[in-house]
Amino acid sequence: MNKRIFPLFLFYFLFFTFPSHAQSGLKIYPENWFTGMKNPDLQLMIHGRGIAGSQVTLDKSYPGISLKATHRVKNPNYLFVDLVIEPQAKPGILKLSFRNGKSIQHREYPLLEKTAGNGSRYARGIHASDFIYLIMPDRFSNGDPSNDRFNDLRDTVCDRKNPLARHGGDLQGVINHLDYIRGLGVTAIWLCPVIENDMPLQKEPSGELSGYHGYWFTDHYQIDKRFGGKEAYLRFVQSAHAKGLKVIQDAVYNHIGETHWWMNDLPADDWINQWPAYQNTNHREEAMFDPHGSAKDKKIMEAGWFVPHLPDLNLKNKQLASFLIQNAIWMTETFQIDGWRVDTYKYCDEHFLNRLNDALAKEFPALTSFGEAWVGAVPASAYFCRNNLNIPFKHNLLGVTDFPVSFAMLNLIRKESNGPAAANGLYTTLAQDMLYQNPMHNCIFLDNHDMNRVYSETGEDPARFKMGMGLLLTLRGIPELYYGTEILMKNFKNPSDAMVREDFPGGFPGDPVNKFERSGRTDPENQAYDYISKLAAFRKTSSALGSGALMQYIPANGLYVYFRYDEKQTILCAVNTDEMERTLDFNDYSERTKGFASATDVMTGITVETGNNMKIPAGKMVILELKKPIDKK
Repeated sequence: MNKRIFPLFLFYFLFFTFPSHAQSGLKIYPENWFTGMKNPDLQLMIHGRGIAGSQVTLDKSYPGISLKATHRVKNPNYLFVDLVIEPQAKPGILKLSFRNGKSIQHREYPLLEKTAGNGSRYARGIHASDFIYLIMPDRFSNGDPSNDRFNDLRDTVCDRKNPLARHGGDLQGVINHLDYIRGLGVTAIWLCPVIENDMPLQKEPSGELSGYHGYWFTDHYQIDKRFGGKEAYLRFVQSAHAKGLKVIQDAVYNHIGETHWWMNDLPADDWINQWPAYQNTNHREEAMFDPHGSAKDKKIMEAGWFVPHLPDLNLKNKQLASFLIQNAIWMTETFQIDGWRVDTYKYCDEHFLNRLNDALAKEFPALTSFGEAWVGAVPASAYFCRNNLNIPFKHNLLGVTDFPVSFAMLNLIRKESNGPAAANGLYTTLAQDMLYQNPMHNCIFLDNHDMNRVYSETGEDPARFKMGMGLLLTLRGIPELYYGTEILMKNFKNPSDAMVREDFPGGFPGDPVNKFERSGRTDPENQAYDYISKLAAFRKTSSALGSGALMQYIPANGLYVYFRYDEKQTILCAVNTDEMERTLDFNDYSERTKGFASATDVMTGITVETGNNMKIPAGKMVILELKKPIDKK
């Protein structure tokens, strides 16, 4: 454990576990803060019975720290304290006093030094040169069965036979398989949320559902102990970084779980979006940008609830917004993550989102974020990130989860696909990249934890599957692979999402096969794994695929051809979506092929001269690296 992290955990045990904290009756959020931050302002949320009646004073012997203001809200059990931490302030223990009449309480507040390596060792950002592996920890691997269940949590069930229950996967399980992940050619790991989800089972049409997926937050400053808690999360991030892997944290700002500790003692009613009767969101993102739209529809879209057990947060509330923004900064610094994925992005207050992104960028200039905007049209997708649209409100998010490109790729490779028409659909979708400031920041994918497994979408056709993987790893943007896709895990979301979130075979004690090992996989599974890992390994060293431009040609006779290129390298991708063999004439693409003498198939190593035509089999994709003539001098 590195030197900066050890004292942080020492502070946790001293101030948040031992009886001295219980006697004080106070909780302070954030749990600690840092010196050397670009923004000197810090707002502490103090929670304790009747704390609003207290006068706050600071230890005057701590130079560089001053009390700017205090704020009281409707609930007398909360007090918000604004501090200023000047650049000259040193790490140490800040002493706070809370006087209420003759009663006085003292608290010691840790100030740690901001870690060196911001932007180089951590908070590095996720880019188009990366390859993301998305993991749902509960379903990946159980590395520590001792944390499978806890009697002091509301959900004590751990039952692998029940697809809706927790199965016991944890952070140690992910750590145990980092070499497998790295061997796949992955450069970044995105975990579904690891924040505490102390929620009871919820009644769903398919049965009693647990919060195994992680999206029902009940304490923003706790890592769920069924995943191993804070120590395991730190160990995971450090282990991943040691193997050259980046880490993406999944955030949820739109809602919380109904048993979040706030809900038992809300600071104020307006922390939650309140309605006369339950109001579901309309899920219509058009209401956010429709020039002819109504304020009513927009409010329901943004402030309506997802489901009754997920209270919708009023992100317009200043104290709540500060709490969440500071939490994002604290998480980034404490656990040294590299990037963020933001769940339900399009449902959040837009001004809050821009404040959040600005605050993160100020402290961590290289950090990147992409937001989930599940939409069907490119203009809607572009609206929620930096764009070239002439509209009143402008989002500052770098990129989004690119559902329009995802849907277009899936239409091309599905079992029932009308190939030539689907190729034109993908071409048309990408032609609308003019709406984004930089589409390379978008995350592209073929499946995830909310979608049908891509192998099932292809009708379990290995050729169509490989075509999809070829598209994923050669088109513009940041590719994401869902855990198990590389070994042909399959299923549709029927009767529930749990069917596409099955356990990774071999990740749990007693599994009859171990598909983390080559010997445990079938021949088709190894062929899929090999195809992805080989192409991903090539992509790691390919400047054209990692950061090059995209040029595409209008599909003709079912043949869709596009190039990725820069000054160092040119890659030609040819996708035959027709039911018969097609001919690739290099001269038809002379704008990009001129000056090259040969083309080498990236996957087979076979080289052909560009002066000749090349046959592309039906339903196949070829990826060629163009080579210039050898200088015989």
